[in-house]
Amino acid sequence: MTSTTGTERPRPYCYEFPRPAVTVDIILFTFKDNQLQVLLIQRNHPPFEHMWALPGGFVEMDEDLEAAALRELREETNITDVYLEQLYTFGQPDRDPRTRVITVAYFALLSADQAARLQVRGQSDAREARWWSVYNLPPLAFDHRRIIEYAVQRLRWKLEWTALGFLLLPEEFTLSELQKVYETVLNEPLDKRNFRRKMLAADVLEETGNLREGDHRPAKLYRFTAKAIELEQARRRFP
Repeated sequence: MTSTTGTERPRPYCYEFPRPAVTVDIILFTFKDNQLQVLLIQRNHPPFEHMWALPGGFVEMDEDLEAAALRELREETNITDVYLEQLYTFGQPDRDPRTRVITVAYFALLSADQAARLQVRGQSDAREARWWSVYNLPPLAFDHRRIIEYAVQRLRWKLEWTALGFLLLPEEFTLSELQKVYETVLNEPLDKRNFRRKMLAADVLEETGNLREGDHRPAKLYRFTAKAIELEQARRRFP
């Protein structure tokens, strides 16, 4: 360590070898208009100026990782009060043209009702913020397409064995609406009879006693049981 004398000030972040920078990126999913959608921002500065990207940015020296993710989300999209879970760390050496950057990805699922209440707008260093279908993404900055694809795959795995669907649906829904969510996330058609039998046998749904009127026979409305929701919330992690 270099000594300091006279008027010289100590340099608290002086190292013998180069050090990578750390960023956070946030993946927000919602299900609306019968699509699985992700929130993106349009970058206002180089690199990748005007291209679309995940909300995120550099972690400050005295900042917790999750605090950085929440700050960047608020600064770039105006979104607050979202529960985030840490998803994965991406660290390919060439993922950022400016310097060696490691990013920690955070993840959240928002119901259509919750997403509709959010006042999403681009601000700070984001020109614009909007929802995009995960199956119709624009060209993305950095390695953000890979990050989104990874998050979608993890969502698929979890959806198949947990009650995570409650985060993507309104409080009451029909079995057809539930199946549409599963088919969209899994990106494949499901047999109606087998799907309903499997979901009802899983003991995670209950009838609400209400009906949804339509062109045909009124459809029963369901909700996830309090026990299933409590169990899912207790996990507090995204495997």
